[in-house]
Amino acid sequence: MGSEWVRKSIKDAISRSGLKNENGNDYKFTPHDFRRLFATSALASGLPIHILARLMGHQNIATTQGYAAIHDEDTLRHFRSFLDRRRALRPADDYLEPSETEIHEFHEHFKKRKVELGSCGRAYGTPCIHEHACIRCPMLRPDPTQRRRLEELIEALEERKNEAEQRGWLGELEGIEISINAAREKLSQMMRQVSLGMPVIP
Repeated sequence: MGSEWVRKSIKDAISRSGLKNENGNDYKFTPHDFRRLFATSALASGLPIHILARLMGHQNIATTQGYAAIHDEDTLRHFRSFLDRRRALRPADDYLEPSETEIHEFHEHFKKRKVELGSCGRAYGTPCIHEHACIRCPMLRPDPTQRRRLEELIEALEERKNEAEQRGWLGELEGIEISINAAREKLSQMMRQVSLGMPVIP
């Protein structure tokens, strides 16, 4: 079955069907159009895209995605089906309406996450496992605007460390050193610049 024979057969079939476009002319289809139609129909019927990619002989799944026409109503229908399946698997308690008390508690949690040197990344409903020793806590997200306050805190800790060494407070010295190391790490995070990969425009 040669490509020219296939093209001629498609043209003859369209002519016999009487299908016309908005200008009154016969529709024009190529064999490749039917490949796209197959891909769209297969996906709409629920065939996984990685299986379709194998059937179509694509090395890269992104090529298959280009073949599939995704319509808004299809997106909405599949998303709703996904939500229905997800909700059916989750406990019914997860979908109860929250009370006024629960809503207030939720908002209060985020107010309490605001701390001197930044904000706390602790998730809602979880306790503070470090007993509010924020300077030592890896969940502290340092605020760069508080850099001077942190530097002052490190200076004060250094003075306390010197006093503890002079007075022989060895039990307290260990805790101070932990706090100093944690504070220096937070200071390093404040000063650290993260590249987002943005292009440099001269």
